[in-house]
Parts: sequence; C-alpha cells; structure tokens
Amino acid sequence: MRCFATSARALIGPVLFTAALGACNSGGDKGTASGANAPADSTATPAASPAAPANSPLQVVGELQEPQFVGVAVLPDQRVLIVSPRWDDNPVNPIAILGPNNTVQPYPDARWCMWNDSVKNEPAKHWICPQAATVDKTGILWVLDPAAPGLKTVVNGGVKLVKIDPKTNKVVQTIVFDKQAAPEKSYLNDVRIDNEHNYAYITESAQGGIVVVDLKTQKARRLLANHPSVKPEDIQLVVEGNRMTDPQGKPMRIASDGIALSHDNQFLYYHALTGHTLYRIPTAALRNPALSEAQLGQQVENLGRTPATDGMEIDQAGNVYITAFEQNALVRRTPDGKIEEVVKDPRLQWPDTYFITPDKQLYVTTSAIHKTPTWNKGVSKKDQPYRVLKMALPQ
Repeated sequence: MRCFATSARALIGPVLFTAALGACNSGGDKGTASGANAPADSTATPAASPAAPANSPLQVVGELQEPQFVGVAVLPDQRVLIVSPRWDDNPVNPIAILGPNNTVQPYPDARWCMWNDSVKNEPAKHWICPQAATVDKTGILWVLDPAAPGLKTVVNGGVKLVKIDPKTNKVVQTIVFDKQAAPEKSYLNDVRIDNEHNYAYITESAQGGIVVVDLKTQKARRLLANHPSVKPEDIQLVVEGNRMTDPQGKPMRIASDGIALSHDNQFLYYHALTGHTLYRIPTAALRNPALSEAQLGQQVENLGRTPATDGMEIDQAGNVYITAFEQNALVRRTPDGKIEEVVKDPRLQWPDTYFITPDKQLYVTTSAIHKTPTWNKGVSKKDQPYRVLKMALPQ
C-alpha cells in the first residue's frame, strides 16, 4: 500500500445466514455484470444520494450498487482493488479491480474468484470469503481470506493469506492456516505486514485474538485469545438511530477488528469493533514465543477512549485514523492522545476500511453495514451506493 502498509478490511457480524457451498458462487452479483471490465451495475437504478457538504474534501473514486464491498487497496500502478466478502451477497468477483466508469475486473483472474461445487476440492486456490487486502512497503499485495461464507464456520483448508505480485498479477505464495490459528468459528479480519521482521499480524473478530505469522517458516500462533483487550465491550452501538441488534434481538458483539502497524514496526495498534478503547502492544512481544500468555498480556497498553471504529490506519506522524461509523465521520487520535475530527459527511455510510498511498492520499470505503437486512429485522434499508472515497491526507 504505499511507502507504508495499509489494508482493505471490513467487519464481521454474528450469524448472518446459512451459506451452502453450492450457493457460494454459482450465481452472480445482484444487478452486477461479471467478467473483465464489465459494467459494475448495469441494471440497477442509482439511489438518491445525500449532497456532499460544501466543505467536504472527499471525492468519489468509484461506486457500485451491488455487491457490498468493504476493503480497498491501491496497487503501486494506481489500480484500485476492492474486497467483497461472501456475507449476504454472492459476488462473482470478490476481489476486483475497480476501473473507470465503475467497471470491475476479477483479480488476479476469474478462476481465483470462483467458489462452487466444481472447485470445492481446491479451497486454497480460490477466494472463498475474502475480507482484507494490504500492500506492503515493497509493493507486494497480500489478501486475507477467513474462508467463512455467511460468517458461519470456516471451510477446511481455505483459511489463507495470499501473496500476489502486482507487476505480474501472479500468486507467489499461499499460507494456509490450521485450526489452531483459525478455529472452526473464527473469522480472520485484517492484516498488516512487517517487512523488517518478515511477519504478518492479523486480527480475529469472532472470538477475539491476534494471529502472528512468521512469513519465512509460515508458522502461525494465535495470541491474546483470552485477554480483555481483544473482546467486545458491553455497549450498544447506534448508527443513524439504528440500534445494532441481530434478528434474535442481541446487540452487535464484534471482537478485535481494526489494526494498524506503526511505521517503525515497533507497535501494533488494535481495537474491538464493539468498543470505545484503543490498545497497542510491542511487536517484539508478539514475535517472542518464550512469553507466556500472562506475560504477553502485561505488554498490552490501554491508550484510552476513542469512537467505535471498524478499520484503522496510521500515518508517518503517528496519527491513528479511526472510521467513526456511529458519527458518519473520519477521526484521528494524535500521538498525544487528542481525538480530532478529520471530516464529517453524510456519504460516510459506515466508513469501513482506510488505505494511505505513498503520495499521501487517504482512501476509505463505505459498506453501509447498518442498513443490511441482518441489522434491520430482515429488511434492507440501503439507499445509496457502496463507495470508495478519497481525500488528501490532512496535515
């Protein structure tokens, strides 16, 4: 993602629906044409969108009526990549390049985007339910696939971290996670790459935890699984007046979700989605297998209260950017602990994932999770497209 790494990630929720394998890719995106450079939503009627505030710095990069997408990453050649997990929708192109005039192209190719009965014996070679993407400091793309369509159980052999060279658009490495790192009810959510130490750090949002991956040995360890910092807080999230409760009337409870890696690779910042507290931990502690869970927990630092956030990012000055979805806003926490509003805009319908480019452009997606049927008694409240927006990184 730039001269520093950023991610395409999104949120997970409790139970959404039972996704049979045959439904995981046999159909197409709702209202979305498939294939290379297909119009993104040729049949859908554009929804009426709120006017941008006169002083809003946010510009629309692209927008789709369907499918829902959550993640974004900008490749070194400026191609914009989006991530559509198989939650409520069954996207034809779960990883895609968003091109001019809102066209979409499967990435790295159409076969990787397939997931149906014909390829069920090749779970490591297909996007099952991709969630996040990031570009490391060397310009390499990494895609995280928790392989849990419908946010149900994981597909055996399908939970993976995939390394792709954007210059060739070829997969060069696939790390498949076992059930110790990614248990049956897990959902790996977001990832950052530490090129200095050759490690990946991943949040797990269903049960809570940090998965640490040695990229050289491909060994993964699940850490802090019982620590309170990775658990949802006992709060009620409210977005645009909607109390976020599932079909059973239970409040949304999402564990460790947003993640950011300091530019010197010394600290990993993380945040439960259902929560108002930011934490960080030295990455050296995460990489040290000699530390017990208790010793590791003692390394966690509580950085205080913040707005609830989905995705996060950090700039070179140490400002941690937060997607304040309860406020339709982007905010940041300064190194001295101040919370500053970056922009408030009615188009920020559940701001989800950040990406910062080397030329200091701040990208963000809107996933409108609060308007999906799961959180509205089975009725979709969606009234505008899913968007990629961008602005100059504030000083």
